[in-house]
Amino acid sequence: MDFSKTLANIKQNNLYRSRKVVDSAQDTKITIDGIPLVNFCSNDYLSLANHPDIKQAFKQGVDEYGVGSGASHLVSGHSRAHHELEYALAEFIGQERTLLFSTGYSANLGIFSALKDELDWVLQDKLNHASLIDGNQLIGLPVQRYLHNDITSLEKKVGKQSGQGMIVTDTVFSMDGDQAKIDDLQKIANNSDAILMQDDAHGFGVFEPNIPKNSIYMATLGKAAGTMGAFVAGNEDFIEFLIQKSRPYIYTTAIAPAICVATLKSLDLIKQGEQKTKLLANIDFFRNFSQAIGLPISPSNSAIQPLIIGDSEKALKISQKLFDQGFYVSAIRSPTVPKGTERLRITLSANHTQNQIEQLLVQIKNAL
Repeated sequence: MDFSKTLANIKQNNLYRSRKVVDSAQDTKITIDGIPLVNFCSNDYLSLANHPDIKQAFKQGVDEYGVGSGASHLVSGHSRAHHELEYALAEFIGQERTLLFSTGYSANLGIFSALKDELDWVLQDKLNHASLIDGNQLIGLPVQRYLHNDITSLEKKVGKQSGQGMIVTDTVFSMDGDQAKIDDLQKIANNSDAILMQDDAHGFGVFEPNIPKNSIYMATLGKAAGTMGAFVAGNEDFIEFLIQKSRPYIYTTAIAPAICVATLKSLDLIKQGEQKTKLLANIDFFRNFSQAIGLPISPSNSAIQPLIIGDSEKALKISQKLFDQGFYVSAIRSPTVPKGTERLRITLSANHTQNQIEQLLVQIKNAL
């Protein structure tokens, strides 16, 4: 097969993706190809990925459990560390049980695969993560979307459905940083006898989770928690159902037990709240300063702060200008975001200083 024409077309449309090699630990300051940069595109919201206490816990986990888990959870890969983390997560978010997955992507596919024979329809927010769309397609049901965060649009579409359904939403939307109206969604789910599922990948650890009774909750551990993996939460029967029916869970090697030991320490730090307080202060400072200098940042009270550019080539050029000035900010283009909404996706972390934030915003203003 010859892919050269396709690749040339992608490049011509300023949609070509390339990887940058990071030579340092994940942190607010990183090194790429020997160039020191202030990192404003990491999902390490609470600055825990390089926290000394978590690194020490990880090393202790390696000493006790080795490096790999060796097998899937249902064979010999489910260690005491996995077991303890699942129960600690359940206690932290106030749910009966949780179930660990290797990634958020596999967790979402795992939920859909398990529910394949239980659902007649699925309705998704138009800006949901790709893994939720792929999960929907996996089980052979039409991908039906309601307008983003539009309760009226959802109600109209629910009224046309029959049988058992599921309403699916991101909790904090990964590209816009705004939040779903969970209480309103649950009311509609109750009235239509549907299940509500939320993907809280970008909210877990930053905001208090809102998990209605008998709903499905998924969150990741590779963002605010600073480690790796994901979990699904729900009542006892649902978690047991996933263990029996979720193909990605059954047929995937479990994450390293040492990761679970590190995540238990991460959970302790999240409970203490110090990093969260710093992050929320940085978000307030960013919003206030960007408004003061007239930058049109889209409304968001999360760590995700989008600046809509509307053109792939221009977004790439601004991103490169910032890189040359020592700031790493990603240009997000279609199909990750709808065409015409290409943007800079600025992500804040707890350990960013106000001086770093101020300098970034001034450089963006100059670049525009």
